[in-house]
Amino acid sequence: MKVIIATKNAGKVKEFKKILEPYGFEPVSMTEAGFDDNITEDGETFAENAHIKAKAIYKKCYLPVIADDSGLEVEFLNGAPGIYSARYCGDHATDKERCDKILEEMQGVDKPLRNARFVCAIYFILNDEEEFCVSGTLEGFIGEEAIGENGFGYDPIFYVDEDKSVAMLSDDEKNQISHRGKALKNLIKELEKKNYDKLGTRKAQGHCKHNGYNFADRQEPYQPRAGKTGGRRAHRKRNDKA
Repeated sequence: MKVIIATKNAGKVKEFKKILEPYGFEPVSMTEAGFDDNITEDGETFAENAHIKAKAIYKKCYLPVIADDSGLEVEFLNGAPGIYSARYCGDHATDKERCDKILEEMQGVDKPLRNARFVCAIYFILNDEEEFCVSGTLEGFIGEEAIGENGFGYDPIFYVDEDKSVAMLSDDEKNQISHRGKALKNLIKELEKKNYDKLGTRKAQGHCKHNGYNFADRQEPYQPRAGKTGGRRAHRKRNDKA
């Protein structure tokens, strides 16, 4: 059974193939499915945006669809850049420009207030009666400089250890701990829990119940972790020259 992956990125389609082919699904890109419409992602959470993309494609192609949305949330910046991660420094900004903007906004901020996380939400529509959403996160902090040559996006400034950014990890190391990797693992668990067989359909268990996903219940707006008192610039060190 074909399933459309809501992306034009061949690498992402390849990643989903590894996960879904054992369950009888044949992942294809939006381009391969003949979908080239522009989709307005105007949701307020990653899950909402993933749902918007999946629904738009499903309504036109009427095939199973998987869509994901992901980004960076920084506690000190009250969850920014969040759903605007890809265009935080303008629609045509480079990864380096986006990283530099974050570093500038975090200049002088103490380590306890530099906590951040990567978030990924994956929304799966199988048919008119079956859809669900899973998510994954990677906790870390914003370093004081960009280091590492691997990865992309905000990886060089997102640290998982005192002296190691995500951009310093190998692909295998990153896949083991990344937000998308965790979301994909949760997708597998959901497929297994729903008893999908090797034909890409559910095992016969009587009448299929509606499993519509209410994203408002699963993907809450950003909240700082317990015990933290972050707030944009509320605790910035005083600059002697100010």
